Amino acid sequence: MQLTKEMVLQQANAACKNTLMETLNIEVIDFGEDFLVARMPVTSRVYQPDGILHGGATVALAESVGSFATHIFIDIEKYFVRGIEITANHLKSIKEGFVYARATFVHKGKTTQLLDIRVTDDNDNLISLCKLTTISLPRTK
Repeated sequence: MQLTKEMVLQQANAACKNTLMETLNIEVIDFGEDFLVARMPVTSRVYQPDGILHGGATVALAESVGSFATHIFIDIEKYFVRGIEITANHLKSIKEGFVYARATFVHKGKTTQLLDIRVTDDNDNLISLCKLTTISLPRTK
């Protein structure tokens, strides 16, 4: 049986149960051959004290979508993925709506992967620009 896009999205979101992704209400909403998109609602749950989106929540969204992208494109029966470095440039603040993180591969190596993650708002304004490096390591039995 070939997995449909809807089946993959369902499985990805089911994997978020009882994790930080569930706590932040991060939802995987789209993917393609070289990208993955997730969204997160901007509510008081992810605010900093002055009522705008917390940069740490933005980085958690970015690392989640980037790591998920790497998971989708490797053999998870043989390898596991870990983030090893993330950088973020926060360019604009936001108080409501959703933020969307789109991860695309800059480098898709056998061991390391580099992803560009653009975080935008409902109007496609750039909120943050992130870079994530992941590593794929062999599973041991």
